[in-house]
Amino acid sequence: MKFSVYQISRQGGRERNEDRMGYAYTRESGLLVLADGMGGHPEGAMAAQLALQTFSAYFQKTANPTVREVPEFLSSALMAAHHQIIRYAAEKGMLDTPRTTLVAAVLERNQMNWIHCGDSRLYIVRDGELLTRTRDHSYMEQQAHLGKATEHINRNILFTCLGSPAKPVYDLSGALQLQQGDRVLLCSDGLWGTVKDSEIVSELSKNSLEQAVPELVELALKRGGPRCDNVTVLAMEWETPDEFQTTRVSTEDIEDGVFASTIQSGVADPTIEDMDDEEIEKSIAEINEAIRRTAERNS
Repeated sequence: MKFSVYQISRQGGRERNEDRMGYAYTRESGLLVLADGMGGHPEGAMAAQLALQTFSAYFQKTANPTVREVPEFLSSALMAAHHQIIRYAAEKGMLDTPRTTLVAAVLERNQMNWIHCGDSRLYIVRDGELLTRTRDHSYMEQQAHLGKATEHINRNILFTCLGSPAKPVYDLSGALQLQQGDRVLLCSDGLWGTVKDSEIVSELSKNSLEQAVPELVELALKRGGPRCDNVTVLAMEWETPDEFQTTRVSTEDIEDGVFASTIQSGVADPTIEDMDDEEIEKSIAEINEAIRRTAERNS
C-alpha cells in the first residue's frame, strides 16, 4: 500500500483536548481512527483514548497481515471499545460513564470500509467532488434528512455513542474501491461545526494534505472564536506519488508480522502521561481481555 497521511489536533477554547486520533498499518492493511470524548460526562478524554487503544490492539491481533473480514472486524472492535469504557467506569465506581463518538476506516486490497457512531465524520473526495460522507447520529441530521427545518435544533444532541448504558447504534459502509488521488478525511465536530462541507471539499481538492488540513483547522478555530471546540483532523490520500507528499507511507518494505501505529502516543493528556509502567501494562491487559470477551460473544 502507498498513501499519504496528515493529522492535527488543536484544543481551541476548551479547558482540555478530549479528541484522539491515530493510524496503524501492517504490510497489507491500514487503520484510521478518530474519537471525540463527549462533554457533559466525566473523563471524555479517557473514553476516546480507550476507544483508540482498543481498536489498535484489536487491529494488531487481527491483521495478519490483512483483516480479511473487515466489516466484522470494525463492528467487533467498536463493541469491544464500548465494553472497555463501561468496564472502566464500573471499576472506578463512577455514577456516570465516560462517553465518546468514533469513526474508523480500514484500508486493504485497494478498498476501504468504515464505521461510525455519533457525529465524528468521514469525508471521501474524488476528482474535486464529495463522493460521500457519514451521516451523524443526531436529531438534527435526522430532521435534515427528512427535509425539515433544523435552525432551532441543537446539533450536539446525539442519540448514540460509545460508553452509554444503551447498546451503541452504528453504521457500517463500504467496501469502496479506492482510486489514485482519493482523499479521505476523518474529523471531530469541531471542524464541520463551523466549516461547510463545500469548503472542506474545495480545500482538499486544490491543495496538498500538508496545506489543506492546517488551513481547515485554522479556519475552524477562527470561526469558533474564544469558545471554539477541540478541532481534530486525520486525512489520507491514496497512492500519492513520491514527489507530492513528505508524509507518505509505503508498506512495500514491511515484513509480514510487523505492526506500526501512532495511536499509543495519541494527544497529550495528563491522566495518561502520569501512568506508570504497571498501570500501562494493566490497561493493555484489560483491553486484551475486552477483546477476548467480545470475540467469545460473537463466536
